[in-house]
Amino acid sequence: MATTLSRPPQTESNIRRVAILFAGGPAPAANAVISTAAVSFLRNNIEVLGIKHGYSGLVEYSPENPMLEGRDYLRITHSVLKRTRNSQGILIGTARTNPGKDVSDPAHLQDPERTRALKTTYEALCSMEVDALISIGGDDTLKTANKFKMYQEQLPEGSRRIPVVHLPKTIDNDYMGIDFTFGYFTAVEVLADEIRNLLADAEANRAYFIAETMGRSAGWLAYGAAIAGEASLVISVEDITGKYEASEEATDPKTGKTTIRRVMNLEEVVKRIVATMRVREEAEGKEYGVIVLAEGLAEFLPYSHIEGVPRDDHGHIAISKLNLSRLFADLVGKEYARQTGRKRKLTGLQLGYESRCARPQAFDVMLGSQLGVGAYRALVEKRLNGVMVSVSGQLDLNYVPFNQLVDPNTLVTVVRYIEPGADFHRLARFLETYVND
Repeated sequence: MATTLSRPPQTESNIRRVAILFAGGPAPAANAVISTAAVSFLRNNIEVLGIKHGYSGLVEYSPENPMLEGRDYLRITHSVLKRTRNSQGILIGTARTNPGKDVSDPAHLQDPERTRALKTTYEALCSMEVDALISIGGDDTLKTANKFKMYQEQLPEGSRRIPVVHLPKTIDNDYMGIDFTFGYFTAVEVLADEIRNLLADAEANRAYFIAETMGRSAGWLAYGAAIAGEASLVISVEDITGKYEASEEATDPKTGKTTIRRVMNLEEVVKRIVATMRVREEAEGKEYGVIVLAEGLAEFLPYSHIEGVPRDDHGHIAISKLNLSRLFADLVGKEYARQTGRKRKLTGLQLGYESRCARPQAFDVMLGSQLGVGAYRALVEKRLNGVMVSVSGQLDLNYVPFNQLVDPNTLVTVVRYIEPGADFHRLARFLETYVND
């Protein structure tokens, strides 16, 4: 009988070689996830291949262009994993290549053209004799993992099947099915430290900073950084309701179809920021501050501000091309001058990239490590396929089926927003400069 100080015994498995793939934006503790997943398999005598730079090499595979060790994948061994758990960066790199981008309906899986990239990915993994795939990434990567699983379900009987397990990753923390994602708390701490530095600068110069943080779909990162960094105000997509919300007609240039698009009421949002500035100055004697905006607000800009902005493989606006913070700094400066007759220096700047590969905090290392081990347990000990590994409570492992996370009809995931009025949302409102709005 095993004691509490004994390592779990080896488990019989049909898996002889597993591939690990990381896709999307970087996140602190990425290497904790990769290394603990890899060592779990290695200790069970299962070979581990690290696919380099997401799906970018897999979709380029052909018999004439085979997968090459060193260029397309890394053979992960115990020596490769020497002190990697707390290291920065991503051991196997990343990319945003999306082999499932042409599949947006289950019926598309019957279309050879739409599934060409999924087929190439499958054939590339088969060429390396991979028995299972570990996918690490955000919600878009989860969608790709689900499509890859569904693609294999359409294959003829007797075809090789490659089970896939997904590990949730995003510093945005907007993932359904898990309380917190690895790297979130490290990213919050890095951004909060920068906000604290900006506050000292702003106070010295009697000025304001408009700090734009990452967080495309939800405000977890912006809110966390604002709370920990003592910002004066934070605004995210969840706050675009009531008088801060508007609508406009939008025409698709490709189809000519006109729809009603939900946008922010820029005038009201700008006035809300100015109200914070005036309360700080007139009621608290503070002529400085930092306003935090989530980058996802760019998706709510009127069409005149986003016309011609490129989109990525997942259909997202290239937010970095817009510079939301500078736009708001200009608009807020003008409204402040109109209301007060005075000028106030406002500087817009973008924060976020510097947090994605920061040295991970201990909690993120522990969380990422448990997720990595969870991939092993899902595939080898529980023989699961099509599940996302999740953690709750005292790092207890849970395995959530893809069909509970991805809409079976649209093949898209559901964003986990901060619930307006929830205690986390109220915490930020309670701590920031009070405005009776």
